[in-house]
Amino acid sequence: MDTRKVIQQHKQLCSLVSAKKIKQSLDILHDMMSSASSGDLRDEYDNLVMTYRNMLTYTIEGIDDPERSKIYIRLIQSILELSDKVRQDILSRTSGWNTYWLKQQTEKEQKLSGKTIVESVDDLMFKSELDEWLKLSNEINPDPESEISKKHNQLIKSIFNHFWLTDYYGEAEDSLINIFLNSGKFRWYESSIFTTAITLSFLRTWQTEKLFHLIKIYESGKEQVMERALSGLILNLHYYNGRILLYPEVITAIEKMAHSKTFREHCRLIVLQTIRSRETEKLSRKLHDEILPQVAKLRPQLEDKLDLDNILPKDKNEEKNPDWSEMFSGSEEIFRTMEELTKLQMEGADVYMSAFANLKHFDFFKDFQNWFMPFYPDHEVVNEIFRDEILGPGTNQLAEAMYKTPFICNSDKFSLILNLKYLPSTQKSMMLKVFKMELEGLQQLEEDESVIDPDRKFRINVTQYLQDIYRFFKLSPYRKEFEDIFTGRLDIYNSSFFRLTCKTEEAETGLADYFFSKDFYDDALSLYLRQVDRKPDDAQLYEKTGYCYQQISDYENALKNYRRAELIDRKPWTIKKIALCLRRLGRTEEALEHYLQAGNMEPENNHTTIMTAHCYLDLKDYEAALKYYFRIEYNDPGNLNILRPIAYCYLALGRLDDSEKYYDRLAEGKLNAHDLINMGHLALCKGNRKEAVDLYRRSLLSDELTQEKLMLILSEDKPLLIGSGVNPDDLPILQDYLLFTTE
Repeated sequence: MDTRKVIQQHKQLCSLVSAKKIKQSLDILHDMMSSASSGDLRDEYDNLVMTYRNMLTYTIEGIDDPERSKIYIRLIQSILELSDKVRQDILSRTSGWNTYWLKQQTEKEQKLSGKTIVESVDDLMFKSELDEWLKLSNEINPDPESEISKKHNQLIKSIFNHFWLTDYYGEAEDSLINIFLNSGKFRWYESSIFTTAITLSFLRTWQTEKLFHLIKIYESGKEQVMERALSGLILNLHYYNGRILLYPEVITAIEKMAHSKTFREHCRLIVLQTIRSRETEKLSRKLHDEILPQVAKLRPQLEDKLDLDNILPKDKNEEKNPDWSEMFSGSEEIFRTMEELTKLQMEGADVYMSAFANLKHFDFFKDFQNWFMPFYPDHEVVNEIFRDEILGPGTNQLAEAMYKTPFICNSDKFSLILNLKYLPSTQKSMMLKVFKMELEGLQQLEEDESVIDPDRKFRINVTQYLQDIYRFFKLSPYRKEFEDIFTGRLDIYNSSFFRLTCKTEEAETGLADYFFSKDFYDDALSLYLRQVDRKPDDAQLYEKTGYCYQQISDYENALKNYRRAELIDRKPWTIKKIALCLRRLGRTEEALEHYLQAGNMEPENNHTTIMTAHCYLDLKDYEAALKYYFRIEYNDPGNLNILRPIAYCYLALGRLDDSEKYYDRLAEGKLNAHDLINMGHLALCKGNRKEAVDLYRRSLLSDELTQEKLMLILSEDKPLLIGSGVNPDDLPILQDYLLFTTE
């Protein structure tokens, strides 16, 4: 069976089961079974079908079974678990992935050790190495080149691989987790990568025991480890969103944890940081392929020709409602660390990804577990630069500064260290100075902020860890073997997990306002729409909902919400937003009416004045448009951009001399292609054909538009030219002459 097909079938099956469409899910499972290698799996499938058939028969015949709901839930769970096993069985034989090759090699070695089934720690093939390490004193810090150190590194790798490659955990894994958490023999960074291995195993195969293990590790409170456990838990609960409600013990555990304010705050921090990591390429593609073309269709072409948007500088008060400035005061307490979180990379994730993407070719990153290794000053990678003539003396300070800096994730810190030895001497010296200054600044920052921000370390550790995982899924050579969990919107706030942990109205409001403040309008809208149902009389909520719709170019829904806000609280800002939507929808006369109303309420507002003028221009009422454009010229006499629509209005009115005066003034600045075309129109209307052709040709030389675009504009402006006395028979001749002379 094709690898992609089995993955897709498994996803479809899980969705059907979550929707309680059991017959359809069993049909898909039956098709998958045809490629399974194990007869035991087929027997398990037959038993499930027989159980379900019996249940259906008993139900239809009216036989009352008090245990039926429990049996039904267990049946659903069994179907999901069997589908997981079948998926693993097929992929292990057909995918050719490194994951399954390594898994098979490990199983072979396990058999050679004399143990075919791992039931307890004693059955593990690396048990002797584990015992040897546990006997050593805590004081021993072996030389990295020593035999003990090499054996220990191999032990760490074996434990990591065991957690990662084991599909279903039992007593052995439970004991192993207790050992690395409580024995005191494993360092925090080793416990950290073990925790990641559990997360990766969980993503491959669902098992509630893994979930409870991650909860236990989080509740251990071990810094640098608990952050990874909770991040892994949240990522998995989001990934398996359709399954959570099918496991009552999971719901009970999450609800119990949600009683803790600290837990809820930690969850919010992780959810927000995860959302920041969303794949920017996909969002950018959506912006360019979907949103911008729609806007271009709605905007009058005249608006582009006259550069109407840039007559006045952008007024922030004409964008987001200034009355919203207080809306974040309530959420600052809830998300008091959000501004700093933004600085800690995710807003600049693309920059860092670009900077370090080409520095992942080192052998260090060929070792799977190193993609998740936390950076620490004593790592053997750091030892390499001790031998460097320039870097050597400052290695300790450099490594310490690198360890403490919150602005680079662990993966990129290793990349930077590995690349340092290849830099020219001058750059090495500069790097040492930079990191020495960084260390001094970080020590002071840590002392100052730890007092006022108790979650600072948790937040930094989470940020760096999620960025490490993000890099793994985007850059690692193993990424094709994993489903990219960072694809799409990552709307964790819509998942069952979020509703169970952050179900308070306050949390939802704060999260929505945070998204809004960072221009995540799709996300904010999703949360505002929930609140609107609960607060039907909140004008500001309708305003923000309308603004979100406006930003995603859904002007119809934006208009509806702005109108609702206006009914509750009539203000100029809302009226102008209604006008904007009406204009974007081509309802210019209605838009003009609202801009006139807003102008009466704010007679000195230049932006209202300019938008009123634009509406008159759209309606070809050039005399009225001029009156409003003149107001802007009077209030802002140094503004050359206002000359453009005035000159055009005079041209459209046939007042050619007045138009020429304004175009002459406009020429004192930089002329764009559309200016040159309109000046060509003016010359043509005045009978200066050669001058007109020269101006049209100059517009093409500006590289702002194509020959085809120029021909289209000339065709569209034909009525204006004829109305100003140009012979219509001359126009096709002029266009052909222009085409011949510009070939």
